[in-house]
Amino acid sequence: MCGIPHLLLFGTVDQVEEERRLQGLSHMTFIVHDLKKATLFFQTIFDAKEVYSSGTDTFSIAKEKFFLIGELWIAIMEGESLPSKTYNHIAFKIETSEVPIYLEKIRTLSLTIKDERRRVSGEGQSIYFYDYDNHLFELHTGTLEERLRRYNK
Repeated sequence: MCGIPHLLLFGTVDQVEEERRLQGLSHMTFIVHDLKKATLFFQTIFDAKEVYSSGTDTFSIAKEKFFLIGELWIAIMEGESLPSKTYNHIAFKIETSEVPIYLEKIRTLSLTIKDERRRVSGEGQSIYFYDYDNHLFELHTGTLEERLRRYNK
């Protein structure tokens, strides 16, 4: 169309970019074999608050529950567990002083703790662990700023 990018037909580039900006993370969904066991996991480890349970209804693709971890919306849906464990993971920020507390929570549920990867000093400390459905979670004490500062030395 006359060499004009089609996006400009809908407004200026700045207007289009402003409209397309991500507003943040909406939610995370995990497929789990056992909703009750996954509920115990999220409530015990993350102090998640259950805000919805579909019961026997399936408004989506399966029975599901919604939780809040702080302001983060977590959905769990009944289905098949992941077939294998990978390094794909979700990391939550914790304070260094809370590491022993979280280790105890993880051990209470008999979850598999993965060996921490090799780190350089200044990166923070991590606990890696799998839930009952092979999802890997990380509890991390560091921040992006700290890591970038360390990597730029």
